Amino acid sequence: MLSPAAKPPVGQARILVTGFDPFGGQPVNPSWLATQTLDGAEIDGHRVVAAQLPTRFGDALATLQDLLGQHRPALVLCTGQAGGRAALSLERVAINIEDARIPDNAGRQPIDTPVIADGPAAYFTTLPIKAMLAALLAEGIRADVSQTAGTFVCNHVFYGLMHLLATDRRWSGVRGGMVHVPWLPQQGAPSMTHEQVVRGLEVALQCALRTQVDVRLQAGAIS
Repeated sequence: MLSPAAKPPVGQARILVTGFDPFGGQPVNPSWLATQTLDGAEIDGHRVVAAQLPTRFGDALATLQDLLGQHRPALVLCTGQAGGRAALSLERVAINIEDARIPDNAGRQPIDTPVIADGPAAYFTTLPIKAMLAALLAEGIRADVSQTAGTFVCNHVFYGLMHLLATDRRWSGVRGGMVHVPWLPQQGAPSMTHEQVVRGLEVALQCALRTQVDVRLQAGAIS
């Protein structure tokens, strides 16, 4: 994390980027290692502020809400680990369901419960994921548009973020979304190096800041 002396100057526009602590028996979480590396970086006049979220239902979303109030970012990108995926996954949609295949780091394992009671069924990202996809592929970084963020804590945070941005007037105009990153090579295969993940997030964030209206680009899925 940044030292106090390196914190963004008061009034400077900020990007809030989050990652998770390790879970599921893994010794590391590449989402946190990558976002931690970006902490303090400047992208198009915006200072990156990185923060770690706990892999715990409820607590993760409460932490995120506190971070929004503390940093008042112009853009929010939450990241998470997705073992088994080979590319940076730009998440399109968050759904209002919690259905945990494994317990979270507090031993909680909700089944068929909503993220937000009486919330809508789903929210779409407000980031320009098609333009971000094109930018990543142009850099030679593996990427795709994902149609599901799962039903574990990543989706919990993604849905909760989009609900806050959509319903709380304090965050009017703030855009947000989620990216899943693959395992690191030491965790198994498929994988992506730490350096590739960091560079991919930089490219994605820069594109998001520069793109207000997304492009039309085929990135759908048959199944």
